[in-house]
Amino acid sequence: MDCLGLFILLMLQYFQWTTAPAAEELSWTYTGLVGQSEWSQYFPDCGGTSQSPVDVVTTQTKYDPSLIPLTPLGYSQHGNKPFTMYNNGHTAVIELPDWMGIGGLPWLFTAVQMHLHWGSGGPSHGGAEHTINGLSADAELHVVHYNSELYPNMSTAMTQSDGLAVLGVLIVTGEETNPAFNNILNYLSRIRHADQKVSIPAFDIQSLLPKDLARYYRYNGSLTTPPCYQSVMWTLFNERIQISKAQLLKMETILYSSKASDPDRMLLQDNYRATQPINHRVAFASFSAESGKELSSGEVTAIVIGVMCGCVGLAVIIRFIVKTIRFFTVLHRESVVVNSSTSSWDVLPSNRPAPVSRMKEPEKEKEKKQDMALNPTSEAEKKEEPSPSPHTEP
Repeated sequence: MDCLGLFILLMLQYFQWTTAPAAEELSWTYTGLVGQSEWSQYFPDCGGTSQSPVDVVTTQTKYDPSLIPLTPLGYSQHGNKPFTMYNNGHTAVIELPDWMGIGGLPWLFTAVQMHLHWGSGGPSHGGAEHTINGLSADAELHVVHYNSELYPNMSTAMTQSDGLAVLGVLIVTGEETNPAFNNILNYLSRIRHADQKVSIPAFDIQSLLPKDLARYYRYNGSLTTPPCYQSVMWTLFNERIQISKAQLLKMETILYSSKASDPDRMLLQDNYRATQPINHRVAFASFSAESGKELSSGEVTAIVIGVMCGCVGLAVIIRFIVKTIRFFTVLHRESVVVNSSTSSWDVLPSNRPAPVSRMKEPEKEKEKKQDMALNPTSEAEKKEEPSPSPHTEP
């Protein structure tokens, strides 16, 4: 019996080994039986302490002046050879030629592929994997590179702690169409089902990236899909890229995660992983907190209104000062004119005759009568005195 029981146990174990699929071959999903909440049961690294994506809390980042601007190598030199794009059931993947790479990192990293993550609810409903201060963008672009200076290929590098470097670009929606993204979106209809592949015209990959490659966040993390190897040096750009609402709608509604032969079609939507705990890790910033501070639309509006009110107030004060100066200037001039006129009148010579003093008439008459009373004979004597004869001789 013991031998029989041992035989049966060995047979059951063998049956389990032969029927259990390998982790790499297991069909995982974002929701469902092997959804992201169960990934760690089948892919142990997905339960690690350095997983991605994460929420970047800007107040907890650390400024690192050694983080220099990144330099795309060969991104614009696409040549005449077309790119290959395919639907892997989880996203749309564009294979990149091996002459493309990225500079500005500790080692030389060679480009391998790029892919997208999106949601299902249109603008402002999430879809990006990384978040900043808890806020999600509408989609996210990942450009994957491997460390070609230390490892021979992607397969070898992806299991090493310094093996991969991924660029993360947050995508938001606006009114204007982004022509660069049409190089991808216009061909999605040719790979609607999983495992379908198409060749697309080569284009400038750098046109998909932000213009400012100097401001970014850096942290060590993992692949955001199984097997979740913790081998990625992440660069998450601070500047967002904008696409139109129509472009986002096409991204969210045109692909299927099911194969063409499957009886039921399943839209490929919400293909993003929830943020993971940052744990012991530190997210570094290539720019200081002051220069990197982002303002909300409300803060911008308040600042604009404050500046306008300040300008109006300053104009009122200046006008008041100018009017006050003019008032005192005019007042001073009038005072000078009045004083000058008064002084000139005082110094002008007078042509008027000096006043003559006159005696009163009664007093003069009285004096005349007194003179006549004192000399009553004077007049008579003058009359009786003979005049001399003109003919008298001696």
